[in-house]
Amino acid sequence: MQSEFLIENQSTSRKWLKRVLVGLTVSSGSVLLAGTASLAADDFDAEKAVTVLGQQTSLLWVVIGAMLVIFMQAGFALVETGFCRAKHAAHVISTNFAIFGLGFIAFFFVGFPLAFGGFSYAPMGLEAPIGDALLGSGNWVFLWKGGWALSGGGITPALLGFFLYMVAFMDTVATIPTGSMAERWKWNSFVVWGFFCGAVYYPLFAAWTWGGGWLAKTWDTMGLGAGYVDFAGSGVVHAVGAMAALAGAIVLGPRIGKFGADGKPRAIPGHHIPMAMLGTFILLFGWFGFNAASTFASTDVQFATVAANTAIAGAFGAIAAMFWITKRTGKPDPGMMANGMLAGLVAITAPCAFVAPWAAAVIGTIGAVLAIEVVFLVERKFKIDDPVGAIAVHGANGIFGVLAVGIFSNGSYGAGWNGSSVTGVEGIIKGDWGQLGAQALGVAVIVGVILPIAFAFFKIQNALTKGGIRSAEDDEIMGLDLPEMGVLAYPEFGSTRI
Repeated sequence: MQSEFLIENQSTSRKWLKRVLVGLTVSSGSVLLAGTASLAADDFDAEKAVTVLGQQTSLLWVVIGAMLVIFMQAGFALVETGFCRAKHAAHVISTNFAIFGLGFIAFFFVGFPLAFGGFSYAPMGLEAPIGDALLGSGNWVFLWKGGWALSGGGITPALLGFFLYMVAFMDTVATIPTGSMAERWKWNSFVVWGFFCGAVYYPLFAAWTWGGGWLAKTWDTMGLGAGYVDFAGSGVVHAVGAMAALAGAIVLGPRIGKFGADGKPRAIPGHHIPMAMLGTFILLFGWFGFNAASTFASTDVQFATVAANTAIAGAFGAIAAMFWITKRTGKPDPGMMANGMLAGLVAITAPCAFVAPWAAAVIGTIGAVLAIEVVFLVERKFKIDDPVGAIAVHGANGIFGVLAVGIFSNGSYGAGWNGSSVTGVEGIIKGDWGQLGAQALGVAVIVGVILPIAFAFFKIQNALTKGGIRSAEDDEIMGLDLPEMGVLAYPEFGSTRI
């Protein structure tokens, strides 16, 4: 969209360009001929056509990104099912399947208006808020309202594309606890979580950050860098989901046999490591939609930087994990390699647009080591049972990724979300300690507010549910497939106790 192409001096070239733009725009459905047989090239507004075409391709970019993020549900399903035992496989994969619809429906009716009811994003053509503040005002908006069940005025294709992208992110939050709480979670209790996450839990922090709420505006209210910045969701998605994973695992308690009489953890191997590693590759593929499409504009070529940084962090994370776990245990544990890649991807998600490739490599490497050490810490020190390592991968690295924005950001790219005049996000490597302060405040809110909300939800649900939210002991020993789902994932092994 460079202006020199729009003011071509030679008449022939000028007419040729206009005719190309007419053809492109007509093919995308943007020009209404309104009964005219043809449109003269000299009467065509080329600059407007370029703008409209840019909006259309940006909307397509967002929808493609949403499809990639939704496909990540398949990756989560395979990873979690593979890391769990065969006798629970149908139950575990069903939670990953059902959470998409449960969270989606709740977000459709309630969650999206609460989080983004006042959102405005001009580059996709959404130029005005669709609702008003529900709680708070000015720089201190806490929740929005408007557009309940995607109804009312302002429900444009651009808004629907944004909804589709955001609902995919919400489902990632909702599915993270299905890993840490696997093999011992009552189905009906899980269903309640799905609705709660989509309607209330995710929208809270999303409204405070991506929805234009108070955390995003701390650049103005507190003078903290560019305000809380999280490009694609290390904090808003991964850390928030991990807080629920941690709270749920604590309330449920460990699986039967996980800890011995001496308190030492026992290994409970997953039944299908190839399945888990295939799921990891699917997640890597979907992550390009997760991160790169968060530019929300196909015309913003920063998506190439984002995509490259995403791949770099994932690759370095996988290999750093391989070497680190070999140093710790003597073997290159495939499960830890997979979690190392995921850790790198989670950690780079917040800073991916703001850092140089070398920083992405460092972030991925640190993320992998952090994930392994936190897995050991959670099991051995805190005696918390997390079958898939969700707390370490999404929690520790979600927090690290948020802080990495305040450390490694080099000022080459703007904040974007908060609409400030800041030209680029700068971390302490550029001398801006205020940005790290904004990120640290975001972490404090995640740990100090979001975690207690999740813990209170599971504790209250556990108290109000007959028999609690944990499956019966006999069902857990038998495997949850038959008692909870009525089917076996592997009927030929129905008599086994693995």
